[in-house]
Amino acid sequence: MTNLGIMERARKLLGAAGRVAGEQAAENRRASNGAAQSTPQPIWMETEARVTDCRHELVRMSALTLRITNDSNKLIVSFTYYAHARTYYDNFVSPAARAQGEVFSVYYNALNPRQNTLTPSRFLKRGALSDTAVLSFVLLSMLLLAIASG
Repeated sequence: MTNLGIMERARKLLGAAGRVAGEQAAENRRASNGAAQSTPQPIWMETEARVTDCRHELVRMSALTLRITNDSNKLIVSFTYYAHARTYYDNFVSPAARAQGEVFSVYYNALNPRQNTLTPSRFLKRGALSDTAVLSFVLLSMLLLAIASG
């Protein structure tokens, strides 16, 4: 196959990938009921958090023994973190105890610093545009390799 044939084939594949991405974008717009503004995706920034308190969660009160029992597997960890020139406070449930003053990483939403998470991966989604970009990169790399090898 000649270089011209390879280039024509790559152009067709890129065109098809672009049409698929356009159709998916149009479908996403229709799914959001034609709203002019969509909710922006969060931008997760990493910062240090410091444990302020670690206590057992009260689980239940037994009517027969008149005692409150603690679940040793449910600890409430309170912490602070600094973002956008402000200090924020939050807590989470942990199976393991953390020492007061212990430092760990936390991710906060740059658009809404009150929103935070220990692992931002559950909020990341790949869209059709990124799939198209990867496909385009692979095809162009193959094209350049074919041209270079002559």
